[in-house]
Amino acid sequence: MIPEALNPFGAVIPPATGNQSDETLGAASTTDLRETLKVSCRRTMPSQRRIGLTGGIASGKSSVGRWLSDHGIPVLDADRYARDALAPGSAGCRAVLERYGTAVASNAAQADKVELNRQALAEIVFSDSVERRWLEELVHPLVRQVFDAALNELERTPTVVLMIPLLYESGLENLCTEVWVVYCSPEQQQQRLIQRNGLSAQQADQRIEAQWPLARKCLLADQIIDNSGEPDAWQAQVLGLL
Repeated sequence: MIPEALNPFGAVIPPATGNQSDETLGAASTTDLRETLKVSCRRTMPSQRRIGLTGGIASGKSSVGRWLSDHGIPVLDADRYARDALAPGSAGCRAVLERYGTAVASNAAQADKVELNRQALAEIVFSDSVERRWLEELVHPLVRQVFDAALNELERTPTVVLMIPLLYESGLENLCTEVWVVYCSPEQQQQRLIQRNGLSAQQADQRIEAQWPLARKCLLADQIIDNSGEPDAWQAQVLGLL
């Protein structure tokens, strides 16, 4: 259940946690500016409904995205586009290989068929904020290009979902007419990552701390989807928002 703390917009949000990194607090310091820009950005939005679907790692946003897709709503998936940006032979893949070499390369006879060892790459970027920022600066513009092209193709579609884990961190909320944040507790995030990905508690915490805290994202959200209770209990809430 979401704790009963009210944000300036009246939405129910969880309280902020007390052990945030300096990097997280630095990102969070942009909140006031983002809140100020939020309304002005949306005044320029087209009549198309664009739902920005975000949350924290393992909070359940992918489950919500699949459910929306199953109900006939186009879902643009930033994670998929990010994977494509690092596909074998791509400019993104070549840049990563040039930076990290064989440490992140799988075996392949031809250079243009070398696949990235994504687990090895994750170990690097989630343990070093400088390397994580480098990778994000490489991938995010490529993902934005795909989003822009896809939105142009879907311009006559009444509703589109933009599923972007780092929506606020990458400043892409101005693409959306509204933002939904899928919420669960940090403890639930950690346990889900350990069970789903086979991570240690430390590895899980590294991935959670690489993103803004969910409490911070909830401050900016138009809707908070509560995924802290029974599995699929959020479906009734999401149905009511469509």
